[in-house]
Amino acid sequence: MKELFDVHCHMVPGVDDGAADLEESLEMLKMQHEDGVRKIIITPHYRRRMFETPAKKVHEQFLKLQEAAKKEYPDMSLYLGCELHSNMDLQDILEKRKYVTMAGSSYVLLEFSEGDSAQHIRERVYNVLSCGYEPIIAHVERYQATVKSVGFSSDLVDMGARLQVNVESILGKYTWGAKRYCRKLMKEDLLGFVGSDSHNTKTRIPNIGAGAAYVSKKMGEAYAERIFHDNPMEILRDAGEI
Repeated sequence: MKELFDVHCHMVPGVDDGAADLEESLEMLKMQHEDGVRKIIITPHYRRRMFETPAKKVHEQFLKLQEAAKKEYPDMSLYLGCELHSNMDLQDILEKRKYVTMAGSSYVLLEFSEGDSAQHIRERVYNVLSCGYEPIIAHVERYQATVKSVGFSSDLVDMGARLQVNVESILGKYTWGAKRYCRKLMKEDLLGFVGSDSHNTKTRIPNIGAGAAYVSKKMGEAYAERIFHDNPMEILRDAGEI
């Protein structure tokens, strides 16, 4: 198995509901390293009335973590991204806010609320595409509109969106319905990325290694490498990082 990649986690200290401080961030990094993860795009929330930490502070906190990580885990590479909620003025944010794309690439991790309609999801995906960016729909297995219709999920991919699921959902630790939906996405070859969506070291932990092993067993190692390594590397190529 190639080195593993996490494209969705909350490890920048003190900027959202993820790691509270640098100590917890480093503990999460330790868990990731032991799991075989070597590249991580850290994706702090940006959501109206909930998580609106100024971009400057997010970047400063990320740099502190990145510097500490270089000393502790020199073989790991950290990149800054963002989990952008669809309730924001997407066009304005994409034009004006710094550090809102995945590692400075043209990819945007886009979050929705659980009950958002298919029409809302489709409109927001179109908004991001029309701004010249490629949306990655975060934890797509959480939304009623997508879970009840793999056909709608396929339509989103046809529009130009990529789909990301959380590793805990693949492993059946979210809901049985979410696990079944993830399996359908894999069988239909609709899944683009897997992320840990880890927030801490107790309840929402990094667990990429177990997910990669499970997918490799069920779908084959080549498929697992594609969604845990090859596809994420496309983001870094697009960003000019490799």
